[in-house]
Order: sequence, then C-alpha cells, then structure tokens
Amino acid sequence: MNDVLLAVGTKKGLFLGRSDDRIDWRWEGPHQAMQAIAAVAIDTRHSPARLLVGGRNEHWGPAVVTSDDLGNSWREEAGGSIEFPSDAGAALEQIWQLQPGPKSRPDEVWAGVEPAALFRSTDGGQTFGLIRALWDHPHRPQWHPGAGGQCLHTVIPHPDYPERTLIAISTGGVYRTFDAGESWAPSNTGIGTPFMPGPPPEFGQCVHKVAADPDDPDQLVLQNHGGVYRSSDWGSSWQPAEDGLPANFGFGLVRAPRPSGRFFVSPLTADMARFPVDGRAAIYRTDDGGDSWKDSSAGLPETGFHTVVLRDALTTDDLDPVGVYFGTRSGEVWASSTGGDRWNQVTAHLPDVLCVRAASVATP
Repeated sequence: MNDVLLAVGTKKGLFLGRSDDRIDWRWEGPHQAMQAIAAVAIDTRHSPARLLVGGRNEHWGPAVVTSDDLGNSWREEAGGSIEFPSDAGAALEQIWQLQPGPKSRPDEVWAGVEPAALFRSTDGGQTFGLIRALWDHPHRPQWHPGAGGQCLHTVIPHPDYPERTLIAISTGGVYRTFDAGESWAPSNTGIGTPFMPGPPPEFGQCVHKVAADPDDPDQLVLQNHGGVYRSSDWGSSWQPAEDGLPANFGFGLVRAPRPSGRFFVSPLTADMARFPVDGRAAIYRTDDGGDSWKDSSAGLPETGFHTVVLRDALTTDDLDPVGVYFGTRSGEVWASSTGGDRWNQVTAHLPDVLCVRAASVATP
C-alpha cells in the first residue's frame, strides 16, 4: 500500500504529511527543528524512498541530511556532505536545490547552492563534490546576487542524455553542459532583462525557475524576473509565453508529470508589488507548453490573500490524476488532487514555507 508523502520545508524545520486519499492528512514535525529547509528531494529511484533535506543551522551552518525510513531516523556525514575546497575561497551559505539524477544513474544527486555553485554526489547524496568547470567559469565574477542571494536554484538533468544538464542561477541566467559538467555555456537567447538598460546580454538574466516536460524534456518553461518564456529546443532559444496570465512576475513554477505540456505558475503583481494580483490566491495552468494559460484557482481565497509562493514551494506528485501542492510564506499548504481543478487547504500556521515536494511512497 502506498501513501502520498508531502514534505514541507519551512524556516523552522521540515514537516511531513501523509495521506492515502489526498484529502485527509496526518502531519508530523518539525524534523530538523529551527533549521531553514530550502531544499528537499524525495528520491523514488530507490526502495524505500530516500529523503534528502538541505537545511541551515544558524550555529553549525548548512548541511544535507538523509533518511531511508521516511523521517524516522536521519543520517548526516561528519563535517557535512557539501563543502567548498580550501582553494575555492568560498564558504557554503545555503543549499537551494537537491535534484536526483536520471534513472540510468541511480546514485547521482545534484545540489545547487549559494554562493552560486553546483555539486554532484555519486553515492546517493551522502557526499558531494564541486563541479569545478562551472565554479571556474569566467562569467562567475559577474554573477551578482539578487534580492534572495546569489543562488543556483534549478538543476535539470536530461533524462535521455545523462551527459547533459541544465542549470539556472539568480542572477546569472541559464547554463548548459553537454559533456557531463566538463564545460558550460550560457543559454539565454530571447530572455529579457527589464531590470537593466540596453539589449539583453549573453548572461546575467535573473531567472527565477525553470521546469522541463517529462514526456518531452526539450520543452521547457521559464519564470523570469519579469517575463514567462518557453523553449522547444532545451533552452537554445526562448520565446515569450504569457498569453492569459494576469502578470508576468512570480517565483513558483512546476511541470506536471502528465499530460504532456502541462505546467503551473503562481503569478505576482510585479517586482515592486510582490503580492498576488488583486489580493487573490491564483494558480495558472498551461496544457500546451506555455502557448496559453488559464486560471486554475477554484477553491482558493478570492480576496485578502497577500502572501507569496516561493520558487520551490509549488510542486506536483506522480499520480494520475496528478496532485498539485503549494505552500505560502504565511504558513499555509494547499492541495489539489484533481490536477488543479479544485483546491483545499491541508494545513496552516506553519513557519514560512520555503519548499514543498510530494511523491507516492510505500507505507512503512
């Protein structure tokens, strides 16, 4: 028998919800209490599923912990699993992304961190090594921190070509490798830079999130700092994709595992007005890879909603129909078991929600 596991990373720890019907939920936590949990992965390539959690202790600093029994016990490497080499001249500030690799590499896990850097694990997330080619890239000195810091927040391994990986940095933009991380090149053609004068540069875009279609991994949708874009060639070029959206600013973006072409975004009014449009909780959905968007907010508050969904606080599960989930900076978590057709609040009064992940897992 399987449950849906809903992992909610907050500013003060990790909360875990379980449900066998996606309506009634059993909650526990906080795990890793008083740590800011900005990155969570549920690695279902293994049985049982492995939880990977990137937290930041205000005294000891950031670290990755893992659990192979859905949070009943935790493992942390002595000295921490992610550490910059001594010659890098940097210290780890935050873990922003934990991303399992393709199924063909069951022990590969990627970590995106602040300051903007990429690490890779080949032992299931127990230890990580720095990807030096990206760290030593000549563009790196010109990646300036955004309001949330200089973070590498998106890692998308190509499921069909394991040597290819796409990453996104705020404020560096999109970069890709075709040779397993030995070299990296910017891939921002067509992405605007409304926050700076002149034509868009080769790199330096403030990309907030990128998501890939599981059935067609070359099809991507990107939420920029002012602008939503799509790509049909794995990021070689980008085109505006805003038809039907009430605003083009935001952070939350996720793809659905099915049907092909379905993505969800959480629009905000504007850069200098980071509130939902007209104080209305709203999730928008595309079923055609970004060609058009429609409101998918039935059941959400219509007025008085002034909180924010952060870049990794919007997620989906792997069931059919797909479940969609989001958490807010005011500590609410909402769920739709009908692919976004209707929403229900599943918990509230948590600390600020920084990230949300969901997956079907075997009941212990």
